Amino acid sequence: MLVHQRRRSSTASGGGGRERMASVDPLKRLCIDHYFQDEVGSAMDAHLEELAHGGALLDATLAFRLMREAGHHVFADEVLGRFTDDNSDFSLAYSKDIRGLLSLQDISHMNIGAEASLHRAKEFSSRNLQSAIKFLEPNLARYVSQSLEHPYHVSLMQYKARHHLSYLQTLPTRCIAMEELALADFQLNKLLHQKELQEIKRWWMNLGLAQEIPVARDHVQKWYVWIMTAFQGATFSRYRIELTKIATFVYIMDDIFDLASTQEERSCFTQAIKMWDFAAADSLPGCMGSCYRAIYTVTNGIADMVEREHGVNPINHLKKAWAMLFDGFMTQTKWLSDNHVPASDDYLRNGVVTSGVPLMFLHLLFMLGHDVGKDAAELIENIPPVISCPSKIFRLWDDIGNTKKGLDGSYKQLYLKENPGLAAGEAEEHMRGLIASEWEELNRECFFFSLSGRSFPAGFTQAALNAARMVGVMYGHDGERRLPVLDDYLKMLLF
Repeated sequence: MLVHQRRRSSTASGGGGRERMASVDPLKRLCIDHYFQDEVGSAMDAHLEELAHGGALLDATLAFRLMREAGHHVFADEVLGRFTDDNSDFSLAYSKDIRGLLSLQDISHMNIGAEASLHRAKEFSSRNLQSAIKFLEPNLARYVSQSLEHPYHVSLMQYKARHHLSYLQTLPTRCIAMEELALADFQLNKLLHQKELQEIKRWWMNLGLAQEIPVARDHVQKWYVWIMTAFQGATFSRYRIELTKIATFVYIMDDIFDLASTQEERSCFTQAIKMWDFAAADSLPGCMGSCYRAIYTVTNGIADMVEREHGVNPINHLKKAWAMLFDGFMTQTKWLSDNHVPASDDYLRNGVVTSGVPLMFLHLLFMLGHDVGKDAAELIENIPPVISCPSKIFRLWDDIGNTKKGLDGSYKQLYLKENPGLAAGEAEEHMRGLIASEWEELNRECFFFSLSGRSFPAGFTQAALNAARMVGVMYGHDGERRLPVLDDYLKMLLF
């Protein structure tokens, strides 16, 4: 089908491009586009440019989204200008175009900053889609509701894929071959993820840290889900397993520093990490010694794997990243011991480090074979936005949902102290605004990467996007402090 469309589009005008675009879109939405990289790549041609700047609302917005995802420098204000009136408001003529509105809603979350038309697109599409729901046939109404509740760009692709497949199966113009491939791919991924989780659970039980440190969290499934979501593909199964171990240590270290150590013990632990000597574990208290040995063994194992696969041993950079994490934890505890109330910006800057995201992403960069040799030190000391943005989104969401009473307070508490006249709700609104700004910067890094001066592997930038998308799932509590989306997500993709 795709080859046939490519042959036709070589002789057709906009119609051929529209047909190929309509095939590429469900491939991407069903997360099976990786099987057809050549076909998807060849679809990013001049026809899409024509449709973006000359097609109907659906064609233009879909072409815009596909081009921006592919890294083309296409600008929303140029594409959407012809759908607005003299006041830059969207014409009411489009208020009943449901498919066009859905596509407009999709692109409204891809803002790279200073794209006023996308802010207006979000408000216009949201308002009119919400009003239309009660008049739509049930299957389409469900799809529209789900699209509004879980917008395409900022939601987990695998989660959206299941809902999109259910919707496609209700349409008269079904592509059975595409549906069958998607279902087979879902099942293969589920079996692979179950196998990976079982291996991680065995490793965790054999490690014995859950029994040795009773106050520490024992959420190995949750830690795996973070990595499973961020970094996808059957060829990277071993990387997911190893990265989950790193994520596990970040959580355990956070609990040890918060709940199971004195300031002197924390200082000794930090010095031992900076020494990076297996024998240093003998000088640490019981649980710290066990953790040190585990961190040392797993990290060196990853460095050896990278050397075997890519010819470079990154252990010197990895141990510096661990030292940076421990210094971040020490900063938090020093604030407490000195009764020092940090500025909210200082707290957030340190929170990027203590989130553990920079540590995990540096491991991932080396696993992917990225040549960061000469600038690895800079990546550690000056964390680039592609890493800091998901880190800040994580920290801010965490603090909105879980105001901490422990060592490091929360951004909301600190912001309220700096602005004593504000209510808690106003502080949260400020934090949501910061999250939106971080999303815009992350979009710039991922979609306009050629302007950032850095070159990261495509799988790396995709992992950064997925990590940010996962935050809303992990901290999307309902009124009863449950996580319904996470529960639904696990049922779909793991059980």
